[in-house]
Amino acid sequence: MDLPTIWFILIAVLYTGYFVLEGFDFGVGILLPFLGQTDLRRRVIINTIGPHWDGNEVWLLTAGGATFAAFPQWYATLFSGFYLPLFLILLALIFRGVAFEFRSKDENPRWRSLWDWAIFLGSFLPALLWGVAFANFMIGVPLDGQMNYVGGFWNLLNPYALVGGLLSLTVFTLQGAIFLSLKTEGKLMEMAKRVAGRVWVAAIVLAAAFTAWTFFATGLQQKGVVMMALPVVAAALLLAAGLFVRQGRTGLAFILNSLAIVLGVVTVFALIFPNALISNPAPEFSLTIWKAASSNLTLTVMSVVALIFVPIVLAYQGWTYWIFRKRLVEKAEHLEY
Repeated sequence: MDLPTIWFILIAVLYTGYFVLEGFDFGVGILLPFLGQTDLRRRVIINTIGPHWDGNEVWLLTAGGATFAAFPQWYATLFSGFYLPLFLILLALIFRGVAFEFRSKDENPRWRSLWDWAIFLGSFLPALLWGVAFANFMIGVPLDGQMNYVGGFWNLLNPYALVGGLLSLTVFTLQGAIFLSLKTEGKLMEMAKRVAGRVWVAAIVLAAAFTAWTFFATGLQQKGVVMMALPVVAAALLLAAGLFVRQGRTGLAFILNSLAIVLGVVTVFALIFPNALISNPAPEFSLTIWKAASSNLTLTVMSVVALIFVPIVLAYQGWTYWIFRKRLVEKAEHLEY
């Protein structure tokens, strides 16, 4: 296995970690205005992700930095062609981070309501747009012979991509609801379980539709039995997660839903390999990972750095989740926000 292939896999791992971890705090942010009928309850909801949300975003920063360094041509084509949706994602994430910090600066209800809705919007938009972007990766985008994107913004908002966006939105919302049921007690926990049961229905319908559409839109059936099985197993895990939510086994439901997200991301990267971007309707212009890759020296240095620092980052983030593993209760003296 050559270095471009290794780094393509590593970037896939980084995006997988990002969607699994950021997925639940996107979901929590989306549910904030609807489950938080009181300021105290909203503070409890925010505190469930308070120690984690900024650390989860490091996965995206690392994935973006790794793409820039390991595959500069991929980075250039991607960020020029997907400039507007990626800019909207970045703007939403900035707005969301500011909201987390600013909502506690004033006790005025209108002030806090403003920033609570900012958290919602800053979670809703990325949860939707990431699905739109990755669905476009699967069906391909218009590229020319110079590896430039030649489509427009509306090319990206095709029906298949929009269904992918709705699927990612509902799956992340489901992940957030399950996470809240694991991290809270009492009425809030019960409310989160009920929401998870309802969101799950929409998620499984969208997953079934998107999986079936993927077989027709991408030529997935030509990739072999293993590739064909990946999205089907992901949908089955999502189905099982919802059933376990209804049985009150939320820990197992969270694990299965996380695995469904993992297999979904794996499906995307396995489907486009050995390309970094598929060209559609002119596949001969597809951007392969070898065309897009940096020099072997650059990839070698990056590999050494990754071997040293990635285990340290993983250990630290695992430690933070262990430290803040306990459930939260609706008591003001336990809250900081």
